[in-house]
Amino acid sequence: MSNDLAALRDGIAEMRLTLPAGAAETLIAYRDLLVKWNHVYNLTAIKTPEEILTHHLLDSLAILPWLDRVLADAAPPSAASLLDAGSGGGLPGLALAIARPELPVTLVDAVQKKTAFLRQAAVELSLKNLTVHHARVESLQGQYAAITARAFAGLADFVVLTRHLLAPNGHWLAMKGQKPDAELAVLPAWVQVRDTQTLAVPGLDAERRLVICTAKSKNPLFAG
Repeated sequence: MSNDLAALRDGIAEMRLTLPAGAAETLIAYRDLLVKWNHVYNLTAIKTPEEILTHHLLDSLAILPWLDRVLADAAPPSAASLLDAGSGGGLPGLALAIARPELPVTLVDAVQKKTAFLRQAAVELSLKNLTVHHARVESLQGQYAAITARAFAGLADFVVLTRHLLAPNGHWLAMKGQKPDAELAVLPAWVQVRDTQTLAVPGLDAERRLVICTAKSKNPLFAG
């Protein structure tokens, strides 16, 4: 077992996550593709394999417990789906697609070289549950039970640009650094903040937060 694979498995165990057999190996293969393509396509500012493991892979996986929870509320259960807005190099969406191979995951990014990488990664990693769109998120069509983003936009822009894509009773899961009090203060009145969670990411000495929201006008729990 390589040191990197062992470190990834240790991090997954520390976060008490359950992944299917072979997922850790596929995540390392994805990491290696990201490193390889990054030399030409500049997909991420974090370049070393060790930092990508902690700052990207484990960081992305940290939202799994809350993603699982909100998707469990999807009605019917077959409607469970995830959109990653402004996916960039595939974070967090591609990592989550590996961790949950039964979940339909859609990645969208407006930069063609990034979506070229994502499509190639989907082929090389045999990710049958992954769909990639080269588009601006506001032009995308469809309905998703969960919409996530990491380093995509401020909270207000994020929910406004993707509101038409949120399924009834759906949830936004926005990954942030420090608690985004200023962004929370300017959210539209039709957004209900359900939870703000502090994420503990093994090997990452930085604040990480997850903000979970719903749209009042779409979620019957908050109608009126």
